[in-house]
Amino acid sequence: MNESVPTHLSRSGVSLVVGRDASGVPVVLHWGAGLGDVDDATLLALEVARRPGVSRSSYDLPRRTGLVPDGTRGFSGTPGLAGHRVGGDARAAAPSLVDWTVERDGDTLTCTSVDDEAGWQVDVELALDEGGLLHARTSVTNTVAGDLHLSSVLTSLPVAAHATELLDLTGRWCKERTPQRHPWVQGTHRRDARHGRTGHDATLLLVAGTPGFSFGAGEAWAVHTAWSGNHTHYAERTPEGDCLLGGGELLAPGEVVLATGETYRSPELLGSWSPAGLDPLSHRFHAHLRAITPRARTERPVIANTWEAVYFDQSLERLAELADVAASVGVERFVLDDGWFLGRRDDTTALGDWTVDPDVWPQGLGPLVEHVTGRGMQFGLWVEPEMVSPDSETARRHPERVLRGRAAVPPAWRRQQVLDLQDEAAYADLRDALLALLDELDIAYLKWDHNRDLTDVTHDGRPAVHGQTLATYTLLDELRAAHPSLEIESCSSGGARVDAGVLARTDRVWASDTNDPLERQHLQRWTSLLVPPELIGAHVGPPTSHTTERTHTLRYRAATALLHHFGIEWDMTGLDETALGELASWIELHKRVRPLIGTGTLVHPDHADPAVLVTGVVAADRTEGWYVVATVASTDTQHPAALRLTGLDPDRLYRLTEELPPGPGGADLTDSWSASGSTLTGRLLAVAGVALPVLHPEEARVLRVRAVDA
Repeated sequence: MNESVPTHLSRSGVSLVVGRDASGVPVVLHWGAGLGDVDDATLLALEVARRPGVSRSSYDLPRRTGLVPDGTRGFSGTPGLAGHRVGGDARAAAPSLVDWTVERDGDTLTCTSVDDEAGWQVDVELALDEGGLLHARTSVTNTVAGDLHLSSVLTSLPVAAHATELLDLTGRWCKERTPQRHPWVQGTHRRDARHGRTGHDATLLLVAGTPGFSFGAGEAWAVHTAWSGNHTHYAERTPEGDCLLGGGELLAPGEVVLATGETYRSPELLGSWSPAGLDPLSHRFHAHLRAITPRARTERPVIANTWEAVYFDQSLERLAELADVAASVGVERFVLDDGWFLGRRDDTTALGDWTVDPDVWPQGLGPLVEHVTGRGMQFGLWVEPEMVSPDSETARRHPERVLRGRAAVPPAWRRQQVLDLQDEAAYADLRDALLALLDELDIAYLKWDHNRDLTDVTHDGRPAVHGQTLATYTLLDELRAAHPSLEIESCSSGGARVDAGVLARTDRVWASDTNDPLERQHLQRWTSLLVPPELIGAHVGPPTSHTTERTHTLRYRAATALLHHFGIEWDMTGLDETALGELASWIELHKRVRPLIGTGTLVHPDHADPAVLVTGVVAADRTEGWYVVATVASTDTQHPAALRLTGLDPDRLYRLTEELPPGPGGADLTDSWSASGSTLTGRLLAVAGVALPVLHPEEARVLRVRAVDA
């Protein structure tokens, strides 16, 4: 390749242009809207046009921030790299990266620099995938004698200066992924996650956009760190005019030490650009996760989970009865939750003892598995492999396997601790116990829980989160290799481990421990910034939520779960025939929609009233779309603003119908949807919209649009 000409990568309406400054350092000249076919002369002209001037009382030569922000070249913001060598050799702390080579292989660039004085080799990989998502990763190799202690390896991407508003997410248990907006002013806005897992408060994406950007409007950029341990995201504007979004793994002192010749590869930083709001930005992430999730299916089986039905009160008779009812309403996968293993009568004991409790299951789990599969359903099982109870045979026999940072064990959290997966014997015993279950029983699915932060942990005298995260990934990979058809759910006291790193090894996430549909309307909406809907577990719980004590109709609960991976978490054995019939009708409706959920496009049409939330899935060929319209509070007026349905072909003619199951809470509504039966173009539906009926607080309706020529 001609090294004097900037490199242009372009896919799916996105362009990335990497040029060089006067000293040959790679510089991102543009990341955003597609530039079309541009010749070498145009790329050279762009490089010249983007050269900054020299400010007064500043460095004497024009300064540009290179691909790796570098203090040795005058960058005053957050450095991309930091480290040290024992003995105080300050040269290691900030390598001077000047002599770069840039190699292109299709849609991937690899930029390499070696600082022989400091003893660092740095490689930055940049790639645009088929959907236009930008993948960036930084690697560091120690090239000289003596250990290199890494303290920071961050990857950053420049965005346009007119993106002056930030959006990130925060939250807590049962209130995950709550949005917060900020003006993007000079300085650094940083979101660190130090939970040893992704965290309930983690921001899935850090988004920068034009003021007021929404799901359907405004130019926006976003980044995501694909890592399940400690990590960071940051947005930074410097006085020199830099506008950077970045992220990476958070490394504790001494956590990563490179011997001569060893390499550290950072997690991927995934970057997405959109010309029209958050929905197109999310679609790039969705395409990527659909491509890498190991067992993603276009149609996910309807689940019945036993937790809110029986809790720890388990017996073959009771669960067989629940399985019979589940099968009768259309459930396809039956998951036995916590309480099946040795001595587990409540949540205070027995984690780590992964053998079936003979007192509860004198014949083992085989009879239940046979009963479930005999009713035509798959069998799933809850496990929490990374944890250990102090009150367990495992902890009593091997107290050294409890992960800790000091001689004393860390503070109790749900009366449990963490199992040290970097301990080879502990890892082997755990792996073998899980494989024994999978080898013996016909288990199609593991609900894999992780209910504790890792905030004070070491292994062999070093901070342990990095190694624990890698060991967890390895364990998941080993189980899959042994059982290729196995599906695994990432649950972490609800939604505390939701990231692209774990989703490369699992098949869905449990978005939250709350099944309250009012909370779920919000948190599923924001979880889908990163995660496609078929990978988000959404269950119909009992009428009164066990986490909030709110009471909702079945229509509201089922409609909230309709467009995601649908499940039931409710004691159905106490329902009468009418209620069971209504539930079966909702499951049947979900199965009608389901072919679109795993292959279609998720949309969130903006509505003027914040009390109205709209979620839709549109077929890939845009022949059909389904929309759930839900209120999360009292509407601002008796007649809310018109509903605009996005994602359709503007020139195609569609028939709009209301689709609710019959029966109580279903289609027998006193106020039917006046627009039902209308035939309108996709452009009219998106621009003019249709009138909403008068909606009560916490009510939901389901609309279907179907192309008349389909």
